[in-house]
Amino acid sequence: MTAPTPGPPPASDAPPTLLVLDADPLPRLGRLTGRARVEHASEDTLAERLPYADVLLVWDFASHAVRHAWPGAGPRPRWVHTASAGVDHLMCPELTESDTVVTNARGIFDQPIAEYVAALVLAMAKDLPRTLELQGAREWRHREGQRVGGTRACVVGSGPIGRAIVRTLKALDVTTALVGRAARTGIHGPEDLDRLIARADWVIAAAPLTEQTYGMFDARRFGVMQPSARFVNVGRGQLVVEDALAEALGKRWIAGAALDVFEHEPLTPDSPLWDVPNLIVSPHMSGDTIGWRDELGRQFVELYERWAAGRPLLNVVDKQRGYVPGR
Repeated sequence: MTAPTPGPPPASDAPPTLLVLDADPLPRLGRLTGRARVEHASEDTLAERLPYADVLLVWDFASHAVRHAWPGAGPRPRWVHTASAGVDHLMCPELTESDTVVTNARGIFDQPIAEYVAALVLAMAKDLPRTLELQGAREWRHREGQRVGGTRACVVGSGPIGRAIVRTLKALDVTTALVGRAARTGIHGPEDLDRLIARADWVIAAAPLTEQTYGMFDARRFGVMQPSARFVNVGRGQLVVEDALAEALGKRWIAGAALDVFEHEPLTPDSPLWDVPNLIVSPHMSGDTIGWRDELGRQFVELYERWAAGRPLLNVVDKQRGYVPGR
């Protein structure tokens, strides 16, 4: 079944109205000069401006304002694009049930996140966090690291990010298993997850947030893992029951973990997660490389040009599933 796409802008002397939910720095949209009437909104003004927009660019991808401001019945944008891979911050029943098309930034973050995961795997295997601590203390303490080649990884999430992680880990000679929403060639279904994580040295969460994945890594799942296993989450913070992970690390049910995403962001200074033993905390930066905002801007401009020409959009999200279906 072909994914729905918004029709081209109506023939008119006035260009379509493109509304941007702002975040600093603003996107570079110079290529659309004369082809779009660009207007800007904050979280406070979004609701009043939405009914008058043809297209909404959610540049502030950390905001949940769209959920609260979506107009429901009546005038609304025909197309919403978010400058992020995840779309859970947008989706509300009114948007899901509408004929508005939603697209995302699929393709921008795949390889950077995969490289970040590989860096975390190497850092934990080679005990680099402890090395830096000892360096700061001017203490010479010889230790032995773990060989990465020949270990096993289970990557949960079979989208482009998960597949890029698999390719990158395979380059380190890590045997990988990929788990997706349903079993198909080269991909395991959810029914295999417990069996695979019970054998894995590395469990990598890169799944979208859906009703099925919310809280999927809980006390039971951490109990299934080997005591020597390490866990990494670069998907969505709500995939993990954070208290359960803290307990698993504190009781040494697993050997270590790294979180780049959290249930509530930013992490507050008084969060207990800062002090959990053998946990690496990073501020949602795994996909952010130098120039990433410019890449996001160029991607949107190219999508806008397709839309204006009446061509099918790319990266169309299945609003019921909450992600772009795999190819």
